[in-house]
Amino acid sequence: MDALLLHTQPASQTSTVEAELNYLAPGNARPVNYTFEPPAGTPWSSGKIDARRVTIHNARPLAEAGEISLDRNGFQLVSHRSAVSDFSDDTLIRCVYRPEAEALLRNLTGAEKVIVFDHTIRDSANGSHANPALRLPARRVHNDQTFVSGPRRVLDHLDAEEAQQRLQHRFAIVNLWRPLRVVEQLPLALCDARSIAAADLVPSDHVYRDQTGETFSFLANPQHRWYFFPRLRPDEVLLLKIYDSLEDGTARLTAHTAFEDPTSQADAPARRSIELRALLFWPASKDTPIRARAAIT
Repeated sequence: MDALLLHTQPASQTSTVEAELNYLAPGNARPVNYTFEPPAGTPWSSGKIDARRVTIHNARPLAEAGEISLDRNGFQLVSHRSAVSDFSDDTLIRCVYRPEAEALLRNLTGAEKVIVFDHTIRDSANGSHANPALRLPARRVHNDQTFVSGPRRVLDHLDAEEAQQRLQHRFAIVNLWRPLRVVEQLPLALCDARSIAAADLVPSDHVYRDQTGETFSFLANPQHRWYFFPRLRPDEVLLLKIYDSLEDGTARLTAHTAFEDPTSQADAPARRSIELRALLFWPASKDTPIRARAAIT
């Protein structure tokens, strides 16, 4: 594994693109998303789509200038080369990739404990809704946890005594997203956390075979500021803030979605990527008291 590098490559010539993003239409019942084939006649995802054409800015120049960070914007680009070259081998992912990702997140954030609890491989050509081992890119604006489900993850992955201790201090959920080839099709759009209002968030059911989780869908808001990193490479990773217990102005979450890049070639290779979801815990000396839940800033 290469040493951590915080600099990016020269920016693409594309400064902005115009593209449609799939928001949730207002006035819907609580959305429901299935992770397995739903009962006959039930859609994989409910809730009418509100497709909005938005401007998506190239974030590479801002990243190079040090103006993008996980705690300010809700996302961050990091240069990092994995020791794993074969991501079709689940044993390598669990025994090599997950530990190196945990080490990377500890080094980047100062967290004293990191637990990777999930990973997903996505392929725009060969993935499917029905295959948990190989998913399609997610095409709706969303965030993977809510202010309710985030703390539940702590209870899911720690014993009861440690969980209660950890819940008293700062913890977060961060996704580490890596392309497995240069991204030319269906890149990831990321919303600046500072442009998200509490009224934009819609709790949604995320149904597994054995339980129901909760995610956020998003209503459209013209104040949203969208960014992407053109032609991401396998030696680059994106960090996405999914949940943060701090309520002091730190980014608590962000919205993200795959989108059709109008500058992509018609015969561009399929997008293939892997994302890890991790719990991060800080010692008491590194946080601020957790207050009652409030709107994000």
